[in-house]
Amino acid sequence: MWTKSTLLAVLAFHPASIQAFECTASAFDGLLPSNATVNFATAVPAGGSFNYPNPEFPANDTGLPALCAVSINVISSTQSSFNFGLFLPEIWNNRYIASGNGGFGGGSNWNDMESNVLNGFAAVSTDTGHLSGAFDATWALNRPESIIDWGYRAMHESVVMGKQITEAYYNGSIQYSYYAGCSTGGRQGLKEIQMFPEDFDGVLVGAPAWWVSHLQPWSLEAGLWNLPVDAPTHIPSTLFPVIGAEVLKQCDPQDGLVDDIIQDPYGCDFYPEALLCNPSLNQSNCLTAPQMKTLYKFYHDWTDVNDTFVFPSYPLGAEGQYGFLLGTESGVPSPLGTAWVLNFILNTTTVDWLAEFDYSVVQLGDSINPGHANADDFDLSPFAKRGGKLIHYHGLSDGLIPTGSSIYFHKQVLATLIPEGVNVPDFYKLYLVPGMQHCQGSVNDAPWYIAGGGQPFALGPTVSGVPGFDDAKHNALLALMQWVEHGIPPEEIIATKYVNDTVTDGVNSQRPLCPYPSQARYNGTGNPNEAESWTCKGLYTVS
Repeated sequence: MWTKSTLLAVLAFHPASIQAFECTASAFDGLLPSNATVNFATAVPAGGSFNYPNPEFPANDTGLPALCAVSINVISSTQSSFNFGLFLPEIWNNRYIASGNGGFGGGSNWNDMESNVLNGFAAVSTDTGHLSGAFDATWALNRPESIIDWGYRAMHESVVMGKQITEAYYNGSIQYSYYAGCSTGGRQGLKEIQMFPEDFDGVLVGAPAWWVSHLQPWSLEAGLWNLPVDAPTHIPSTLFPVIGAEVLKQCDPQDGLVDDIIQDPYGCDFYPEALLCNPSLNQSNCLTAPQMKTLYKFYHDWTDVNDTFVFPSYPLGAEGQYGFLLGTESGVPSPLGTAWVLNFILNTTTVDWLAEFDYSVVQLGDSINPGHANADDFDLSPFAKRGGKLIHYHGLSDGLIPTGSSIYFHKQVLATLIPEGVNVPDFYKLYLVPGMQHCQGSVNDAPWYIAGGGQPFALGPTVSGVPGFDDAKHNALLALMQWVEHGIPPEEIIATKYVNDTVTDGVNSQRPLCPYPSQARYNGTGNPNEAESWTCKGLYTVS
């Protein structure tokens, strides 16, 4: 948790003294428009717990500061409604922060709200209009208004109404508004600054699922490449660790340091033929020629009719994660793809995937753009002109949302704004995290923790900030706040790996993350587990 002295020194912290009214449902009733009602308002004492789990975020919050927990229901159309939650701490830092969701899931992210309220924020999150797990999209079948809630409406209206409630509760103004989320939460953050650039002063997004109409079919297409299971081209789940070991063997040394971390997977000259079976090899530890054709597809961008680019490939080093999705012997592609096509695009419950899915389904999804969910407006100048700041990060071993999708998004923003005379690094910086998987966790002890969306709670319900190193050099949210509030742009952000991902076990290693396209390079001397032994380098220096 950030100490008061840290906040005073870094961010000129000015806590609010007393809230304007009691934490009761009746007290909040008078603040709401006619389409909104209070579900509950509950006072939580210091050190108390809040138990309101949902399918997407089933864990309970414990060790909370004294706060008021509020839930609001909003009628969004004649066929839909959504809920949002607020944590309003007794000691408030005059700042407001929203948290995002994951996949197709629905449920207020009370867990990220805890991480944020521990640091004094008034925290908000929406259930996006339904309750479900991240892979479950059955709620969307023939429900276009609910899809709009999920696409953007529930987040925006929750943020706006939550601000009004917060200011009334404290009888004071919000000084700064922030957002932090990963995956679908990353998409929600980008969608916000594209459609409603006035909502936030600073946005922290990780691994954003911004191109939904291509990302979800990509998950389906990649699965179909590896089906049916009785085909000679099928790679069983048992072989993905073998593939990953060979990738690591070849790619790890190419960055100049053998440390079980692939620092630059896109710079690796990988020779997949080393995996080919020959008569002298154990056939369970190698790939046949037909299986090699499937592996080739995984590592090359998906192109279709007339060589149209559809979606980028998996990065080298992500085999442990994407192999879990694609190596299954169930005979059915990942629900990340099938659920999208069934419930958002075709509005049906069954499809013969091998016979019926093709690029025309992607084109149909593009034309429909269900819920206006795609965050593909690359003109971020309205957000930049009002002084907004964006920090974007993505793990380089992400096997759920290929890292290349973030690189593609960044390049599209550059192509849109540089011709207009906008210096993009003045408001937007992208950081790629070697070894990090989807949103959190890493391969072979690679440093990954920067206190991004979902990360603190992953280490424990009472974790916030970067324990032991809670400053703007190590904490991406603090870096964003320093940029927004003091005009000091982040340069490198130091990622941390705790031993066994357990804070009390101490720090295993740290390494700087560099603004894309620069990369961290080992200096050749010093302990490679210490950030000081690395320097950001590149042909192009981001300023």
